[in-house]
Amino acid sequence: MSEVQRRGFWARFTAYEPLTLIMLASVAGGLFVLQRLTSEVLEGETFRFDEAILLALRRPGELGVPIGPGWLTHAVRDITSLGGVTVLSLMTVLVTAYLLLDRRWPIALFIFSSVLSGWLASATLKILVARPRPDIVPHLVEVSDLSFPSGHAMVSAVTYLTLGALLARTQRYPSTRIFVMAAGVFLAVIIGLSRIYLGVHYPTDVFAGWCAGALWALGCWLISKRFVPSRAPGDGLENGNGDGD
Repeated sequence: MSEVQRRGFWARFTAYEPLTLIMLASVAGGLFVLQRLTSEVLEGETFRFDEAILLALRRPGELGVPIGPGWLTHAVRDITSLGGVTVLSLMTVLVTAYLLLDRRWPIALFIFSSVLSGWLASATLKILVARPRPDIVPHLVEVSDLSFPSGHAMVSAVTYLTLGALLARTQRYPSTRIFVMAAGVFLAVIIGLSRIYLGVHYPTDVFAGWCAGALWALGCWLISKRFVPSRAPGDGLENGNGDGD
C-alpha cells in the first residue's frame, strides 16, 4: 500500500470521529445489555415478567383468545409475515438487484453480505441459548424452532435496519434519509410486537432480538460509512465531489 493510499485509508477511518465514538459506545452498551439479558434468561429470572405480559394479552379464562377485536389477530398475522424468511429474502434480493442495476455494486454486495451474515448470527444464538418456546398461552401461529432470541425480531431488525441505514446513505435529501431509517425501525418494532401478541415468543426473546439486530445493523453501518462507497462510479466526478459518500 502506497503512502497516498495509507493516508486515504486513515482519513476515511477517522472521518466524523465524534459520531464514530458515539456509535462505538452504543455498540459497547448494547453488547452489555444483550449479555445481561441473556444471563438473566438462562437463570430463569425473567420468567415472571414474561408470563405477566403474555397473560395480559389474553382474555381471562380463555387463554386461546387474544384481547382486542377479531380483525386485530388477522392483521397481526399479516404483520408477522413481514419478518418471515420469504418476505425478507425477496426484500433483500430486490434491493440488492436495484443497487447493482444502479451501478452501486460495492454497497449492494455489502448489504447482501451484511443481511446474510446477520441471519447466520441469529441462528447461532438460538442454538447456543436453546430456550424452548413459551407454553404459557396457546400459539396463534405454527412454530417449531427455538425461542431465544426471536428470529423474527432479530432478522427483521438486521434486514430492515441494515437496509434502512445503508440505503439512507444513497439518498440525497435529509428528509428521505430520515424516512428510510424510520420505516426500518417501525417495521422491526411492529414485527417483534406481533410475535408477543401471537404467544410464540417471550417478551425477553423479542427484546433480545431487537437488541442484537440493532447492534448488527449499527456495526454494518459503521463499517460501510468508513470503507464502502455509496455512489456509483463517476458520480463524484460528475457532481464535483469525489469523496465517494
